[in-house]
Amino acid sequence: MIRLSQVKLSLDEDKSALNKKLAKTLRVTPQDIIKYRIYKESIDARKGQIKKVYTIDVALKNEDKVLAKNKNLKKAPDLEYKNVQPGQEPLEERPVVVGFGPAGMFAAHLLSEMGYKPIVLERGEDVDKRTQTVNAFWETGKLSEESNVQFGEGGAGSFSDGKLTTRIKDLRCRKVLEALVEAGAPEEILYKNKPHIGTDKLKPTVKNIRKMIEAKGGEIRFNTRLDDIIIENNQVAGLVLSNGQVLSTRAIVLAIGHSSRDTFEMLKNRKVPMQAKPFAVGVRIEHPQDMIDKVQYSSDVRPEGLGAAEYKLTHQTENGRGVYTFCMCPGGLVVASSSEKNGLVVNGMSEYARDERNANSALLVSVTPEDFPSEDPLSGVAFQRDLERKAFDLAGGNYSAPIQRLDDFLKGIKTCEKSLGEVHPTYTPGVVGVDMQEIFPAFIIEAMREGILAMDKKLEGFARGDAVLTAVESRSSSPVRIHRDETSLESIGISGLYPCGEGAGYAGGIMSSAVDGIKVAEQIIMKFGQNTK
Repeated sequence: MIRLSQVKLSLDEDKSALNKKLAKTLRVTPQDIIKYRIYKESIDARKGQIKKVYTIDVALKNEDKVLAKNKNLKKAPDLEYKNVQPGQEPLEERPVVVGFGPAGMFAAHLLSEMGYKPIVLERGEDVDKRTQTVNAFWETGKLSEESNVQFGEGGAGSFSDGKLTTRIKDLRCRKVLEALVEAGAPEEILYKNKPHIGTDKLKPTVKNIRKMIEAKGGEIRFNTRLDDIIIENNQVAGLVLSNGQVLSTRAIVLAIGHSSRDTFEMLKNRKVPMQAKPFAVGVRIEHPQDMIDKVQYSSDVRPEGLGAAEYKLTHQTENGRGVYTFCMCPGGLVVASSSEKNGLVVNGMSEYARDERNANSALLVSVTPEDFPSEDPLSGVAFQRDLERKAFDLAGGNYSAPIQRLDDFLKGIKTCEKSLGEVHPTYTPGVVGVDMQEIFPAFIIEAMREGILAMDKKLEGFARGDAVLTAVESRSSSPVRIHRDETSLESIGISGLYPCGEGAGYAGGIMSSAVDGIKVAEQIIMKFGQNTK
């Protein structure tokens, strides 16, 4: 196939017009086109003239002849994932995957495809029961520390926007997308420039991937927490589960997610090499979605056929600290995301339609181990926990969230809930007006203020006075990196222990976590022959 870029259609042109445009560009007849596939679709809204822009792979009759005539044309790369070859070392026990978020899920998916029949341990509930538990928390403030927005089938991504954007360039991304589509995700994620599934469509998709794993001999055990790892002669020998059971294995995929603080503590006690790593903390900021649409599309009304507009903003402060928006949720909600009692955590969530009244995004400030209270590997966890408990206490100790109008935040005065303007907070179970200076250290407050004003110059209205800030967004990424060998991907000095995904500090988001899970599964496959039990 031949790859063509910058193929453009106006908004009122149907995709059926592509065949004619491709023929004209390639100087062939439409009948010479055997087939084509859209590799990427994006929107160009510059200068108010909105276009759909495509990268397309085209199969032609006499393809070599066309390539010879035009040296600027290139063959499309092969998108097919190639399985690795199994190793020779015996694996008597089944490999164990700890965690069923994106990293663990796709590690288990590949292992089961290749006949290794993994056992998956997930401390939370299956996605249906988990949804009921989470909804009850949002309605009543009754928190389950084992099954919540952070823990359970699908990981934290199951209660998000289901974003599949990533900066990594890896063929494994295509394998992840194809698996998601096979499991019921919209086919458009294969080519959309900024694909998303939405939490409503992601949940049944996750369930179907679980069924695929089970159909090939894999086993998923919910409500089962990893409590300890057995290490003998620098080799993994097994695991101790929360129900007291001991599982023997020589291969453990450690895909525990960024909020498994008790597991981090256990690993530290077991002398698993790890260190504190940089991450970011801040708030969720809410604006009217129609304001974002007007600015981004340069139109008073969202153009027909286009979804809710997005944004991504960054700023470097005068003292060199990064401020940026993250995990922007068009037409979404700010949701309660705590996983520990007496701590307040927020996140953003959108359904596929992205049709809620507000847009929200994390507004984050980068922090480094130099900002943390000690040199302990888990000092970043202590930093997070301090902010979460201050937010919890300040808002009344019942999982209501502290909020502040943006103009009050810039002035440094407490917000009264009665002073809210057009932007009403979407967080449940409740909100309390506060002064964020009572939660965050001065350097974070100052960086956010500087960043907001700078971002307003890039996105008009970002600093509008009635925008709402909700605290605290503290789980943007893992505060820990679990060291691993760059080649084998095993924990340094511990054979058979494979830290992976966001929780281990090697990914950031659904796609990169899933890809890292596949990489780890490949290493297990290349090392071991199929298990015999």
